[in-house]
Amino acid sequence: MLVLALESSCDDTAAAVVDAVERRVLSNCISGQNDIHTPFGGIVPELASRRHIEMVQAVAEAALQQAGCTLADIGLVAATQGPGLVGSLLVGFTFAKAVALARNLPCVGVNHLAGHLLACLLEAEAPDFPYTALLVSGGNTALFRVDSPTRFVCMGRTRDDAAGEAFDKVAKMLGLGYPGGPLIARQAEQGNPAAFRFPRSWLDRDAFDFSFSGLKTAVRKVLPQTGRPDAAMTADLCASFQEAVVEVLVEKSIAAAHKNSHQQMVLGGGVAANQRLRTHLQARGLEEGLRVFLPALQFCTDNAAMIALAGFYAFQTGCQSGPNEDVYSRAALH
Repeated sequence: MLVLALESSCDDTAAAVVDAVERRVLSNCISGQNDIHTPFGGIVPELASRRHIEMVQAVAEAALQQAGCTLADIGLVAATQGPGLVGSLLVGFTFAKAVALARNLPCVGVNHLAGHLLACLLEAEAPDFPYTALLVSGGNTALFRVDSPTRFVCMGRTRDDAAGEAFDKVAKMLGLGYPGGPLIARQAEQGNPAAFRFPRSWLDRDAFDFSFSGLKTAVRKVLPQTGRPDAAMTADLCASFQEAVVEVLVEKSIAAAHKNSHQQMVLGGGVAANQRLRTHLQARGLEEGLRVFLPALQFCTDNAAMIALAGFYAFQTGCQSGPNEDVYSRAALH
């Protein structure tokens, strides 16, 4: 079955065509908005919505063309229903429902988090179920037990900032710009991760929640009272901050996998593109006898291919979205 999927939960307008049975991505098109939001130091929801309206049809058409098919070949339409920015979500989800209604096709609304948790299934070497998954992005940081393509159990989540949000805020403190994750990672390559011993917020060692607000405050406290830090200090701050985030993410993930008696771990979400996190999780997984699956970089950030796969599995269980269904800004994934 070919699935046409739309993703517009935040600031990327994405469309993909996926052969869901074979887990084969035929196209994966994304139109970003960094040029719009960078001057503001963050995403402006109204501007994001307007750009989605401008781009959604063009991106969907590009996905079909790249896949070498037409709507006549599509068997299912899927779209992110939430969580995310309501104005942004409405564009993609409404477009998907309209296409499905016009073509008499089934339509499925997808939880964005489920897409990230299943993104590794799009790789040639994919995990078997069950597995432990770390989802880490700008809006979410959580650990899940993934029992099946539609059964997810949250083991713990952030109590304040998501990891990606903390990266953005620290980058803003340092005057690096937006988006902060790639900018901090680039600076960290030149820095000493042991230059500053920032706190690691373990909370309860037997629990799997996260907290990054204290780390963010610790970075602020070491900044010069006047002016910005010089290049060397900036690099050391970035490396030390990144190391503090990565260490907690990795160690809690390892502990969660052992708690579940799983031999497989999966990484997902936009921050999964961070090279330090990827290498450290793989290294620690190897030490602990765990196999770690990492999505390709194109499937880490928001994309429609993962939504197509999640939508297909939801459809197989009988899920469908009617024309009157609405989007949701928040939703727990169980």
